[in-house]
Amino acid sequence: MKNPNLDIKLDPGNSSPLYVQLAQMLAEGIREGRFEADAALPSERALSESLSVSRVTARKAIDQLVDQGLIVRKRGSGNYVALRLEQPLSRLTSFSEELRQRGYTPHSRWLQRSISAALPDELLPLGLSPGARVARLERLRLAEEAVLSYEVSAIPQTVLPNPEAVDASLYEYLARSGNAPVRALQHIRTLNADMKLAERLELPVGAAVFFVTRIGYLASGQVVELTHSYCRSDCYDFVIEMRR
Repeated sequence: MKNPNLDIKLDPGNSSPLYVQLAQMLAEGIREGRFEADAALPSERALSESLSVSRVTARKAIDQLVDQGLIVRKRGSGNYVALRLEQPLSRLTSFSEELRQRGYTPHSRWLQRSISAALPDELLPLGLSPGARVARLERLRLAEEAVLSYEVSAIPQTVLPNPEAVDASLYEYLARSGNAPVRALQHIRTLNADMKLAERLELPVGAAVFFVTRIGYLASGQVVELTHSYCRSDCYDFVIEMRR
């Protein structure tokens, strides 16, 4: 756990209530990485005493962070920073790259690495003919042993003849073979987890999940990847910067 220096200075003259100011400053500290995932926050009592505010103010601030998914309350233990992955949509990166950039250690729990015939709904996106074969990668994606997503990838066999050769990062393998995607189309929608998906993602049945479909292309226009990812909505934020 990092030793955070939140440097919180509340302004009683500000039009925003003190609990809102406190929640905003704590959220800023979390997003800037002053706390690692699963790090304990100061208790409500410690916050109230150090900032000379009431415990009601401290509790309302923590409540806001819990509602935003930034904090997890553990009964009898305290308040902890939630593991969240803020993934920008303006650049093409892999799961492993995103996690390492944020100081996490990525892991894969493999469910399948095999060669099989392409499914009917994979032929068109991958630009394949009926009977073509693909490498199929099915796995759970983890950070610090916490499951973040369930992922299924189909890659033309001509691009990935030996799926067992993929270890942690598919993109790192494709880069070594000169087949790393340079652009991708990504579609995101939400769905409710059925029993099988909920079990894999360690969620209640019916929990909201981000369903992400990515099609990756080489510079030549050849499709090298079709990936379906089911991401925990309590762990992921998708962010895009917009300008006018």
